[in-house]
Amino acid sequence: MKIGELSKRTGIPARMLRYYEDQGLITPQRLDNGYRDYDEGLVARAEKIRCFIDAGVPTRLISMMLQRLEHPQKDAGTGATPQLRAMLVREHDRITERIDSLDRTRASLAALIETM
Repeated sequence: MKIGELSKRTGIPARMLRYYEDQGLITPQRLDNGYRDYDEGLVARAEKIRCFIDAGVPTRLISMMLQRLEHPQKDAGTGATPQLRAMLVREHDRITERIDSLDRTRASLAALIETM
């Protein structure tokens, strides 16, 4: 599929999809005419990338996460490097704090709405 169709199916602007490609997060095939050809599997991958980016995860870390998520058997027996594990724990903790903050904000808004 062309970038426009991938954009339409995922809701991700074509410009952002090109950024994902520049960052090495997605790799379309190149046709003989030089056009990009995005296969069906990139729909789910692009959506997953968007979720991580929306959560504030750096693209460098997203690349490492996707590699491990998509090829867990490749690392079987070796375990995560201590550095990667530490980065993932920090991201997990940061996202948890953000969720807690959003929950408090939502509760405050709900209380305010109840008074109206």
